[in-house]
Amino acid sequence: MMNNRLFTDKPLKGKVAVVAGATRGAGRGIATMLGAAGATVYCTGRSVRGSASDIQRTETIDETAEMVTERGGVGIPVQTDHTREAEVKALFERIADEQQGRLDLLVNDIWGGEKLTHWGTPFWEQPLGDALLMQERAVKAHLITSYYGVPLMVKRGEGLVIEITDGSTYNYRGNLYYSLAKISPIHLAAGMAEELRPYGITALAVTPGFLRSEQMLEYFGVEERNWRDAVAKEPHYSESETPYFVGQAVAHLAADPKVGEKAGRSLTSWDLSDEYGFADVDGRRPHWGNYARSQGLPVN
Repeated sequence: MMNNRLFTDKPLKGKVAVVAGATRGAGRGIATMLGAAGATVYCTGRSVRGSASDIQRTETIDETAEMVTERGGVGIPVQTDHTREAEVKALFERIADEQQGRLDLLVNDIWGGEKLTHWGTPFWEQPLGDALLMQERAVKAHLITSYYGVPLMVKRGEGLVIEITDGSTYNYRGNLYYSLAKISPIHLAAGMAEELRPYGITALAVTPGFLRSEQMLEYFGVEERNWRDAVAKEPHYSESETPYFVGQAVAHLAADPKVGEKAGRSLTSWDLSDEYGFADVDGRRPHWGNYARSQGLPVN
């Protein structure tokens, strides 16, 4: 149901993007929508066919790259553990070689903390190893990736860095370690924006709303075709969104010649939907901000 001009005009054709953490969820949705807008997308992550990560899910970066290509872009899978400096360095050296030094967009979506979050437990009673590993994946990995990716942009004097997170504010998110992992990318974007501004590069953060990811669908025992059945278990799921919604948000930002005016900001999929006029792939216009306020929920 994508009748958006962004995907018929292919404004990102010839542009080169990296989606770090493109295996599943928001990362997959972002990579796919960048492909639909015509971009060449390096899809990175740890899970490839025949070799799953410790999360032990079936999704792979190979599938994501194929989805990018099927929608009109060029998908290139590169197995990368973004906590390992040598692998990240090699990734960007390869891109510099294959794309003549061009990198237009870097999306930091590395997470891997699904099984590391212990809800309802005081921070001093949680396994410290899980807490530190979460920060390594969600903060350290982002730092390493930007460290090696941004210099390609600096050499050309243009580019866009997008930090993907959960929530657009500095508010507590129900768990100390989870909050730290999700608030840190917001400040990374704000700090990078200040240091990158003189070089013509924009950095900002983007959050989805209640994401209808593969793992969340599985958690509720539903599939995309019957996702509404989960509303009986979780009423707030009625305002959920597919990963392609935030994917369209990122694609619109990447195609916006005035995106530099948003440098340092923390943006939401629903507000960007209002601004750019896109709908989710099922035709809905979920707006978690309005919904949360109507239900008396905190809008993080």
